[in-house]
Amino acid sequence: MNVAVVGAGTIIFQDEGVGVYAQRYLAENYSFEGDITIVDGGVLGFQLMRYYTEYDKVIILDTITMKNDKAGAIYNIPGSELLGLGSYKQTAHEVEIVEMLEIAALNGNLGDVNIIGIVPYDILSVNINLSEPIKRAFGDFIDTAISEIKKCNISIKPKESMKSLEEIINLYSNAKAQRSV
Repeated sequence: MNVAVVGAGTIIFQDEGVGVYAQRYLAENYSFEGDITIVDGGVLGFQLMRYYTEYDKVIILDTITMKNDKAGAIYNIPGSELLGLGSYKQTAHEVEIVEMLEIAALNGNLGDVNIIGIVPYDILSVNINLSEPIKRAFGDFIDTAISEIKKCNISIKPKESMKSLEEIINLYSNAKAQRSV
């Protein structure tokens, strides 16, 4: 089974970047044995379609808008449950993900997809960082992703030297600062 773990979102809008930070956290801190690709999906939009159709299993790490739930709540939702589910489509970013799932399903070549989503606190502020509620829930978000990866017979081992969430966020902040100079 080939597996893709896709971190979706944009880091410039506070919690909207949690999926990107999560995929980078996994790549920096864990070694994997098995056929796995970890993707900085950022805001690639429809360019991510190939992962939905070329991989047996796709795990999307992202924010998810759920009414009446608190920031930091984590969901692990099979992609099939999102097909035609209008309540997930709250932001333009979320609309793209669901539309790609629907197109791949209509074409009959959709792999097994799970969305591991975390309810954001703030996706409007222009800030390369995460809110405190999301930082507090980040460990559980990573644990949920690791659990789903392990279900695919991928073995995961922590590396000797682990980077903190703050170090991962700073990698992106520093990269953006260097590009703007």
